[in-house]
Amino acid sequence: MRKNSIKNTRINNEVQRELSNIIRGEIKDPRIHPMTSVVSVEVAPDLKSARAYISVLGDEEAQENTMAGLRSAEGYIRRALAKSINLRNTPEIRFILDQSIEYGVAMSKLIDSVNQENTGDEEI
Repeated sequence: MRKNSIKNTRINNEVQRELSNIIRGEIKDPRIHPMTSVVSVEVAPDLKSARAYISVLGDEEAQENTMAGLRSAEGYIRRALAKSINLRNTPEIRFILDQSIEYGVAMSKLIDSVNQENTGDEEI
């Protein structure tokens, strides 16, 4: 199975959907921030491992606590994933903090401030 095949894309989407449901509804760890989302999931073609990109809307402490909580719940998450998705192998999940949304918001604010400065200069 190739990395970008239709089957692999479908598996990635299904694992992402189920992982979101598990994190949002089943995990009761207080370290996990309520505004945690699964941005994307990349499952290896052999279904042995997966990288889950997680976005946390909060400060750095909330992000670190959420990642620590998710890493400590890896076994439970994998077991819950195995129950909900029927795959030959249940992938071992590695959580990676994705800060692209925060970066995009920061860049958007910078662009807006530059635009405001330019429109202010033209009016004078």
